[in-house]
Parts: sequence; C-alpha cells; structure tokens
Amino acid sequence: MAPGGNYEEAFDDLSTLAYRVAYRILGSREDAEDVAQEALIRTGLAWRRARAYAEAWVAKVAAGLAIDLWRRRQRRPAELLPEAPDPFKAVEERTALNMALTSLSRRQREVVVLRYLADMPEARVAAVLRCSEGAVKQHASRGLAALRRQLDPLAAEGA
Repeated sequence: MAPGGNYEEAFDDLSTLAYRVAYRILGSREDAEDVAQEALIRTGLAWRRARAYAEAWVAKVAAGLAIDLWRRRQRRPAELLPEAPDPFKAVEERTALNMALTSLSRRQREVVVLRYLADMPEARVAAVLRCSEGAVKQHASRGLAALRRQLDPLAAEGA
C-alpha cells in the first residue's frame, strides 16, 4: 500500500493483514474477525496519523487487541471454561504458544508477534515499534530463546 493513500483504497489489504495477525494470536476465526474489525475502526479514526505507515499501524493495533482479548479470557474463572479438553493437538500447541508469549517482556512479545506471526520484515517491525533494527534482532533472539526454553524444556537442557 502506498503511503498517503486514502482509507477506502487501503481497506481490503489492511483488513486481510489485521485478520491474519489476530487469527495467528487467537486461533479463532470469529474472534479474529472481531479484532480485525476493531483494529480497522481504530485505524480509520486515526488515519491522518496512520496512513504513512498504515500496514505497520494496523498490525500493531490488531496484535495488541488480540493479546488483550486472549488475556481477558485467561482471567475467567475455571467454571466458565469448557470441561472437555480439545482433542486437536494444534489447539494445544497454539495455547502453549500463547501462554509462553505472555511470559515474554512486552517488547519481546511485540517483536516476536510482528516479526514471526505477522511475517513483517525487521525494518518494518523497527518502524512500528520505533526502535532500531538491532534492537528488533536482539528482542527477537531473546524472545525466541525464551519460547524454546518454555515450549521444549528437554531441548533447552541439551537432552
């Protein structure tokens, strides 16, 4: 998307990006659609500021909203959660990843989500987070190392 374009022209591309980011964090189509819609509304309201780097803006907003929604759901009492465990391994892995992501520092989590889950290049992540590419690389490296330790403790020990 070219910087300075109008919101209507950019909407389809931004909508796809917002949905993709939210879905990878939440793993639910319905939740991702809701988050993407809210991210697009917020981007539209801030369009004068956001248009120069609209993709980065909408990805950051969508990631933040998705993480907030996931956290709110984790705080619910256990009685509200379904009793039967989900039989699909992918769901378990996604849940483990989400839990591991919450253990990272805020900056590491932002970098990992934008860099690897939203497939943004390091330069774009640096622009979104207003930091250097070196800082993005450092936070990505440390964040990935922490995720590896949490998701596969045996591999981290060298076993």
